[in-house]
Amino acid sequence: MSLYGSRRRANILAAALCWAAAIFGLSWLVMILGALVYEGAKGLSPDVFTQMTPPPGGAGGLLNAMAGSLIMSVIGVAVGAPLGMLAGTYMAEYGRYSRLTVAIRFINDILLSAPSIVIGLFVYELMVARMGHFSAISGSVALAILVIPVVLRTTEDMLLLVPGSLREAATALGLPRSYVIQRVAYRAAKSGLVTGVLLAVARVSGETAPLLFTSLNNQFWSLDLNAPMASLPVVIFQFALSPYKDWQQLAWTGALLVTVTVLVLSIAARTLSRQRTSK
Repeated sequence: MSLYGSRRRANILAAALCWAAAIFGLSWLVMILGALVYEGAKGLSPDVFTQMTPPPGGAGGLLNAMAGSLIMSVIGVAVGAPLGMLAGTYMAEYGRYSRLTVAIRFINDILLSAPSIVIGLFVYELMVARMGHFSAISGSVALAILVIPVVLRTTEDMLLLVPGSLREAATALGLPRSYVIQRVAYRAAKSGLVTGVLLAVARVSGETAPLLFTSLNNQFWSLDLNAPMASLPVVIFQFALSPYKDWQQLAWTGALLVTVTVLVLSIAARTLSRQRTSK
């Protein structure tokens, strides 16, 4: 009885410590988000979405920065997501037990944990230094490299969850392997594949370090992919470090927009993942 009582007290103490640690961590998160919403909401206005980034002391918004982030993110995802899905499909469907798959998985784990600034420096040496100037193309390449490991891992995991009996039934009907993957495996794992893409978008939408070394920034409106292009994370970084109050306010507002975007994408990804699990 004494042994049971001591174990019960130890369990209660451990649970209390876990709750205390969770509350302590969440309280800081709530304070940070509260400050972000309070400061960022003060600068929300139509000008933020309709005007370019201003000079010091002038009125302006974040239109060119939001457009640049959207363009480079779309290109990065359009390039990185198919490559990640194809590699994940090979690892799950064709080379599940091959040595190449083991090597790819090991390299992919390294890329998942690698700091994004390392990717930025790599693309800087690979493209910016050779081209002689910063450009939106190099920024998109850096974002694509960040997208690939996220989509690859999610694609492999989701396809491995598809029951083998579905593949066997489709094969028994005479379907080629490529059709089995397209018509059976992909359809069964559709929500999981979309979740992986959304998670990749959420990751690259707030990246600053790779873009500082690749696309740099541009105060003016520009759609030239071979020239420097503004992006919301870089503008936030530069404006937050400036001594000008109007720039600092735009930095708060931009940070709020990025946070809301990432939050919406994360909620959508978790909703799709939950639907996939319930099925």
